[in-house]
Amino acid sequence: MISVTEAEKIILDHARTYGVAEVPLDKAVGRVLAEDILADRDLPPYDRVTMDGIAIRYRAFAEGMCSFRIKATMAAGDMPIDITADDECIELMTGCALPASTDTVVRYEDVEIKEGMATITPDAIRQGANIHRKGRDKQAGDAVALAGIMIDAAVISIAASVGQDSIKAREVPRVVIISTGDELVDVDKVPGEYQIRRSNSYAIKAALRYYGIEAGTKHMNDDAAIMRQQIGECLAIYDVVILSGGVSMGLYDHVPQALQVLGVEQLFHKVRQRPGKPFWFGRYGASGALVFAFPGNPVSAFMCTYRYLVPWLHASLHGEAVRPHYAVLGAHVTFTPRLQYFLQVRVHVSDTGQLVAMPIEGNGSGDHANLVAANAFMELPEDKDEHEQGAVYMIWPFKRIV
Repeated sequence: MISVTEAEKIILDHARTYGVAEVPLDKAVGRVLAEDILADRDLPPYDRVTMDGIAIRYRAFAEGMCSFRIKATMAAGDMPIDITADDECIELMTGCALPASTDTVVRYEDVEIKEGMATITPDAIRQGANIHRKGRDKQAGDAVALAGIMIDAAVISIAASVGQDSIKAREVPRVVIISTGDELVDVDKVPGEYQIRRSNSYAIKAALRYYGIEAGTKHMNDDAAIMRQQIGECLAIYDVVILSGGVSMGLYDHVPQALQVLGVEQLFHKVRQRPGKPFWFGRYGASGALVFAFPGNPVSAFMCTYRYLVPWLHASLHGEAVRPHYAVLGAHVTFTPRLQYFLQVRVHVSDTGQLVAMPIEGNGSGDHANLVAANAFMELPEDKDEHEQGAVYMIWPFKRIV
């Protein structure tokens, strides 16, 4: 067996890129931006009014004038209307272009309007108030979003504002998820007395969807010949093959042998961790396809997905490793096997701003109902049995924490 750190390094050493694709805006969320988005004009593109009110020349107010004749009213999108005298003003709305003949906007809250006259009520106003100046945010040609970031609602918003109806995004790998085991039936079937429904494929597929990947799925029964055939077909088509089950020491755990016969290079098999010790990882020389073969226990497969597969995917798409997160252990934990223990925890933000991880009690790597209450795994070191309340350890979130 190898350590968690060694397994992580081997996997991240195989991070790679998969090209670039032009993606429509409505399909781009979750993808990674492949090139900078540039402003096609100044932002804002004109001196923009930020409050409903009146536009005046500040000089007139500074010289003692406080009542102004309303020359015209403007709505957002209207051509600017200039004043020609100091005692005039323009009534205008948020989003309007400021008339060049004015330099200050006084909000409605500070103005009394009666019979076409606007009277400023405060004794003092600020020159240039309530104006968002042209080009203040970005100049034409400036980058408004940088390559390498995940495309979210904010990126979609700025891309649309600069006239892009599609975005260049890093292409995602072609992925297939293969579940194995005679005891598994699909979700729409009634399982026999000693069968269970398939869930690992659905969980892994959901995790990958966050990155814009729509993975294919297959199921194989515990037949060595069928496994070799179907895995071989997938290796020829997909960039990443994810297997669930069949990697331990049982009589019907045919996956490692099938991969060996197919010429997949084993880079490691078994990691000093719980859950997920039988984890197998390898590379297929003919195509460079990677194989993540997870144990079949639901929590084992789930943990390996978020500890190894997701960080590999992040490194491949972003070009850098995942930034680690840490939390304070909220209760004393004892774990005696000399294995790296991934403790299911519920992480919350304390009143002092700390991330605190409270252990969630469960019944081992088959108890995936427990994952509904948890939101992260806390990685406890393998060189100690006692983990004291207040100690700080790395966490691997699989839900939003804050």
